[in-house]
Amino acid sequence: MLYGVWDGKVYDFRKQAASDEAVIPGLSGLEVFAPENPVKVFVADRGFMVFDASANLAGAFWQYLARAADESCGKCTPCRVGTVELRDQLDLLRRGDEPAGGLHSLRMLAHLLATTSLCGLGQSSGKALMDALTHFPSEFSGKAPVAEQNGVIYTTAPCIEACPSRLDVPRYIDSIREGRNTQAMEVILDKYPMAASCGRVCVRFCESACRRTKAEGALAIKMLKRFASDKAYASSKSFFNKERVRPVLPARKKVAVVGAGPAGVTCAYQLLKQGIDVDVIDMQHKAGGMASVGIPSYRLPKDVLKAETEDAIVSLGGKMVYGRKLGEDFSVNDLFAEGYDSVFLGYGASRGTLLGVKDEDPSLKGYFSGIDFLKAVHDRVEDGVPFEVNGEVIVVGGGNVAMDCVRSALRLGARKVHLVYRRTVADMPADHEEIEASEKEGIVFHCLTNPSRLIADNGRVVGVEVVDMRQTEVDARGRRNVEAVEGSEHVLKCDVVIAAIGQQVDRATLGEADGIETDRWGCVVADKDTMTTSREGVFAGGDCVLGPQTLIQAMAHGERAALSIVQYLQGQQPSVLPEQRMQALIAANKLLKGDCLQREPMPKPRQAVPEQPVEDRVGNFTEVELALTQRDAYLESERCLRCYRHYLVVTENPLAHTARAAEFA
Repeated sequence: MLYGVWDGKVYDFRKQAASDEAVIPGLSGLEVFAPENPVKVFVADRGFMVFDASANLAGAFWQYLARAADESCGKCTPCRVGTVELRDQLDLLRRGDEPAGGLHSLRMLAHLLATTSLCGLGQSSGKALMDALTHFPSEFSGKAPVAEQNGVIYTTAPCIEACPSRLDVPRYIDSIREGRNTQAMEVILDKYPMAASCGRVCVRFCESACRRTKAEGALAIKMLKRFASDKAYASSKSFFNKERVRPVLPARKKVAVVGAGPAGVTCAYQLLKQGIDVDVIDMQHKAGGMASVGIPSYRLPKDVLKAETEDAIVSLGGKMVYGRKLGEDFSVNDLFAEGYDSVFLGYGASRGTLLGVKDEDPSLKGYFSGIDFLKAVHDRVEDGVPFEVNGEVIVVGGGNVAMDCVRSALRLGARKVHLVYRRTVADMPADHEEIEASEKEGIVFHCLTNPSRLIADNGRVVGVEVVDMRQTEVDARGRRNVEAVEGSEHVLKCDVVIAAIGQQVDRATLGEADGIETDRWGCVVADKDTMTTSREGVFAGGDCVLGPQTLIQAMAHGERAALSIVQYLQGQQPSVLPEQRMQALIAANKLLKGDCLQREPMPKPRQAVPEQPVEDRVGNFTEVELALTQRDAYLESERCLRCYRHYLVVTENPLAHTARAAEFA
């Protein structure tokens, strides 16, 4: 680096010997954006860095403020007017002309933008420019005029970067606040079709990153998504039709998508929108994958899921092929022999995991894996297949699957339901709302307790021997380890035991002849950026790559794979997009960590999510959480601080085009 300002500290290495280290502590990798394409200027909310003396700094900030002007919501004068005025004055500077009022007026305007704007976009957009004009004013004049520079500018926010799909959360919340629910829905549908489903069961990585978390609680992003999607569907507008299709290939191509879960459906959706023929093949007789059979109806009504999976794909021209299982009914070789141009593997982790305790026998009556139990619950509730749960039930585990099992068992008539978990409630990986709901519904928690043996009588489970656990030292993740307390064994009597401790992929799905590399867990080895596998033309994503993960992570894989498949069908090598490189730089350097904003947010209470009373819900599978009212949705959307940030790199060479990140070249 030659010079710059970062987090308020000035760095100037222009007079240092080339051999001297010229870096900012804690930052790395910012000097090269891609192989053989060095960075000349990097601009962010926390400061700027110049790596090449030939760079036109005024031109770089013109590009930065031009994006800020485009993104301004217009609610406050400093941002609405200030970004435009700064953009226009910097335009003069980059072309070699003098701005009205000189550099001093520019610095004062940047100061006003940074300190008086109402939202994060305006506050962050003026800070780096203010620092540059204050400490390096000479670099804004005397440079060769420039009309354009190579590079990319990427707009994001903490909530966006926390979301695996990089959904533009502030944008759809803006639309909700303005009463434009259809436009909010369109923002979501740009990424994936399962808007209402995700609005019900998403694990909300975005909310954990929300700046409001440090005040009175994170924005209710998930519930706002549900509100917007439910309202949009109620408007009778058709969101899934062939008018959405925009062909990108000169000739017809056909792709086989294996798995009708979130990953496969999202991949198919994105491909269909681009005019590519898609057949979605699934071993079940309905779409939704593990989301269909593994998430109970009281959390995700199946008519909602069907509308955003099977109905959406068919409406866009896709074909659903049910009752065919990869590894039994067909192979990857068979798909290519049938004429498919590419294949996406998106099958789920459909096999349960056993407890691994003494006297464990999967054939025992009353013993289930978590996923097998939930499949039986699904078949009973949705298809009327006989399945009874009587007496006392013990569920082992602390994740969302365990919570789904205990709450489902209660709804099917169990006399009493126990949850056994080897750590504390605070250590449970399940959503805290699911834990609270289970407690409200009367589930008995046995924490710091671990199963050691199954007890059976005449081929049927009658109890579980458990041992008390105690906490020990803190592990590398900051969580306390646990160990068994010697001599603390005791028996919990029961009629049903459910091992809800994990899922795994079926190792028989792929064979050696398929030519696809798998890891020691049986998961497909796929490039994390392009989703390519060891076999040309085959891509993979979701649970078959990650192991059992979340709906939003699977959908993100499906979208990314679709982009790579399009590149492949165009005869290109699937590549890392500029926006992905920006995301990697942001993550590796923790650029969103901390708070650069100038003003503390005004306290605004989080709106409570309405739900059915406990006494009305425990005997049935009707939806527990209800939608926000129009008023509450408005009040909640008003809490958004629009914490947008812009990240600009000026590079020596042009970058490949991408629709996601606005480029200039």
